[in-house]
Amino acid sequence: GSATLSRLAMSKGWWAATVVFAAVAAAWAWAGIQPAFTAPLPNASNIAEVRMMDFRDAIYYPVKELLAGGNPYDPAAMLAHWPIRQTFNLYLPYHLMVTAPFALDDYRSGAAAFTGVTLVLVLLIALMAAWQLRARVPLLAGFAGFSALLLVGEVGKGQLFAGQINPYVAIGAAGTFLLRRAHPGWAMFALAMAWVKPQYGLPIAVLLMFRGSWRVAAGGTAIAALASLPVVGLLMSRDGFLGFFQTLARNISWSRSRDYLAVDSVTAHRPDVAGVFFRVTGLTVPMLEVVVLVVVLVATGLLARRLDAMSNRTELTPVADLMCLTAVVIALIHQPGDILCALPAMAAVVAVFWRRFGDLGWMPVLAVALLLVTHLHHQVVDHAIVAIAGARAAVTVDGVAMIAAWLVLVVYALLRTRVAAPRPQSHLAVVAST
Repeated sequence: GSATLSRLAMSKGWWAATVVFAAVAAAWAWAGIQPAFTAPLPNASNIAEVRMMDFRDAIYYPVKELLAGGNPYDPAAMLAHWPIRQTFNLYLPYHLMVTAPFALDDYRSGAAAFTGVTLVLVLLIALMAAWQLRARVPLLAGFAGFSALLLVGEVGKGQLFAGQINPYVAIGAAGTFLLRRAHPGWAMFALAMAWVKPQYGLPIAVLLMFRGSWRVAAGGTAIAALASLPVVGLLMSRDGFLGFFQTLARNISWSRSRDYLAVDSVTAHRPDVAGVFFRVTGLTVPMLEVVVLVVVLVATGLLARRLDAMSNRTELTPVADLMCLTAVVIALIHQPGDILCALPAMAAVVAVFWRRFGDLGWMPVLAVALLLVTHLHHQVVDHAIVAIAGARAAVTVDGVAMIAAWLVLVVYALLRTRVAAPRPQSHLAVVAST
């Protein structure tokens, strides 16, 4: 009797939580899609408008430039032909085909359709995270809870506000690690999705090779490359072979000169080690970005491989996955919201901790807590940080938290995989054994 009543009460508790979380998520989802309908139509006088800025600059007008016979990777052409603030970065060329349907109609219709798809993708990431906790938290309750976290927090809400493509890439990045063992074929397609942004695809492919998933790394990279060939061929037919690569070089040079992307910018939100190092110390170190990329990926890859090799890898694989996804964001130029890709792995670590606290320990959960800093970095919190510590601290705190989370996971992996050296036998013991 009492056990049945307890289960019934628990069920009612979960239903109540689900309703509350779902109501919060629905309210913020409605608010989140409004920029697609309320942002002014782009023109030369409002290029500073941030609502749907990424949709305007990285999707709609690059596709329009391609369809008009130009090269969207050419910064000068894009700035001359369209009302944009940011030039088209080096997304993989197949990105232009995937997003082309959103630029075939008028701007407002394209923005609304893209925002609807983005919302679905954000909710899919919430579902991926909830699935990791389904043994302890009812799937519907977990889905509602993670949806509320993403749509209320800046990590998810920002994707809708600015019209970013990150949810698509994040699903690819998270899915690659979740599927690489049980479903390597699907993991290849997930990696191909992540390759839309090379700063995701490259480090993920390298880390997969460290962890023994060569087929997934090679297959996913090949799929992304083959999917890009039609656009590459079209652009080469217009600019010539040499001209195509000269345009890419100009694109890289232009991007590195922009204040919001430069490693030595005090206003950039970059959470990578090189960007955070400059904003904390004010020092510029030659080749630091390359050194950081190599050190972070090699250290992460080796330690993840050691965690995979342990007998209880079922419990430690989520930790290795989380370390890898965090490393992806801090090793290369990224934005704080890119940590969205780590949410399913964060949930998986919590699930293991919940189930086997004595085996896992507290350090991985500390890393999860540090990664939640970006999710909870609301506008109100940002204003408080600016008032207390200044604007530079406000754009640096997310990066510091992510780097700290990675360091915690690195130390944990070192401690967990440490093998005690065998004690040398004494001379008497050797004689006795013979």
